[in-house]
Amino acid sequence: MDKTLKIAVAQINCTVGDLEGNARRIAEAAASARNAGADIVVTPELALCGYPPEDLLLRPDFYRACAAALATLAEQLRDIVAVVGHPLAADGHFYNAASVVRDGRVVGTYCKMRLPNYQVFDEKRYFDAGDDALVFTVAGVRCGVSICADVWDAWPVDAVRRAGADLLLSLNASPYHIGKSREREQVLADRVRESGLAVLYVNMVGGQDELVFDGYSMALDNDARCSYRAAGFDEAIDVVEWCAGRWIGGRREEAVVEEAEVYAALVSGVRDYIGKNGFPGAIIGLSGGIDSALTLCVAADALGADRVRAIMMASPYTAQMSLDDSRALVAALGVEYDEIPIAPAMDVYERMLEPYFAGLPTDTTEENLQSRIRGNLLMAFSNKSGRLVLTTGNKSEMATGYATLYGDMAGGFAVLRDIYKTLVYRLARWRNTIAPVIPENIITRPPSAELKPDQTDQDSLPPYEVLDAIIEAYMEQDLSPREIIARGHREDDVRRAVTMLRRNEYKRRQAPVGIRVTERGFGKDWRFPITSRFRDEY
Repeated sequence: MDKTLKIAVAQINCTVGDLEGNARRIAEAAASARNAGADIVVTPELALCGYPPEDLLLRPDFYRACAAALATLAEQLRDIVAVVGHPLAADGHFYNAASVVRDGRVVGTYCKMRLPNYQVFDEKRYFDAGDDALVFTVAGVRCGVSICADVWDAWPVDAVRRAGADLLLSLNASPYHIGKSREREQVLADRVRESGLAVLYVNMVGGQDELVFDGYSMALDNDARCSYRAAGFDEAIDVVEWCAGRWIGGRREEAVVEEAEVYAALVSGVRDYIGKNGFPGAIIGLSGGIDSALTLCVAADALGADRVRAIMMASPYTAQMSLDDSRALVAALGVEYDEIPIAPAMDVYERMLEPYFAGLPTDTTEENLQSRIRGNLLMAFSNKSGRLVLTTGNKSEMATGYATLYGDMAGGFAVLRDIYKTLVYRLARWRNTIAPVIPENIITRPPSAELKPDQTDQDSLPPYEVLDAIIEAYMEQDLSPREIIARGHREDDVRRAVTMLRRNEYKRRQAPVGIRVTERGFGKDWRFPITSRFRDEY
């Protein structure tokens, strides 16, 4: 008779530094798995401390606390084998580790071999690489262990195979970006074909600062067929059964459309940033435009309408349509709403500055004052209520500096920071397929900051479909302006976009952290100098 093994996937939402809370989640997952008849429960990478702990990993007291938490957790884990991700300090070295816990004690520990140092990953700053495979036996089945990036190269998996494993258990904290789940499945399929080992891939879920972990845990048979896939962006305790290289009994969630996936990432990011940091709710400055409308929808879906407050701060340049559409939007969502005209404040500023600006032409100075008045009001409401201001600027605007320091950039979390303007429109239309809450006028009218008469974004920017393509090519694909022009873009558009992108790095450094959904966002994986005289190749 072929040997069988029931293994539970603990796709859980961990919080960095919450050792007690994370340990409790792991213990609860183990209890659920045991009740479901599982022999083993597998947690995500660094589940005990959360991922990524960043410079907490430079503190000896952090490692001591993690070691104590692991020992306490191990005592609670009985009648099931658990594979727990945690940081490890040993003999003057520091590791990204996974320990096998059986009968109340640690019986084996694996240290990650391949340390990623690209995109948002910085593991060589913190960890030493392991060099030994770990294989443990349960019910006669030999289980190998790997951690996240180990499966992105053949040699760590081959080491597990040579150590005699029958299957591979992979612990992961793999952050989301568009297309990442498909990429992971292809990489796993390659490793399975090379090694002949079936693999169970367990991923973290939830938001951690700018990162969102999407879950999508999966199991591939030894012929590389995906026979189990968990849902994305939700916690799950699922049990699958391994038998002779195949996985039995697991659900297989189908892929969703890109807009649904990105929207779920935004909701997850907002919910966890607000919740894990203890804010009672969110405040959004509403403009009647599509960016603030989409941000408001995400906030309401993430937190509930009762925890969201929208404030419309009309100026003399605000169109009646913007007021009408904003009222319709908040009525559809059921959020708290206020209107505060800013004309009185504009008059006061004008009188204060008139002696100093006399004889000078009106320009962006006066436009930016409007934005800064609004930023001050939003921050006043934030201070008084404790709620966090969510900024509404998108990636196209962040790239070009089409935003006002201490104005519309004022706030605590940038929901759309990594969402191109063209994607903003797609997400708004997708959200309206769930319920038509965003008025059609908001989606179809030309975008405008409404800081002067008859203003549109295209007074200062190329069309967004052109601008977004140039930005993506330059910052995500590292193409030179000459290479972008060779793709068919007008040289004037490329020069304009690249010049704006480069000269506004100082603004982006002062912008609030925001959710990353692309392969390269303005955050952990964009580290360009503010002061630089390098000139691009044209």
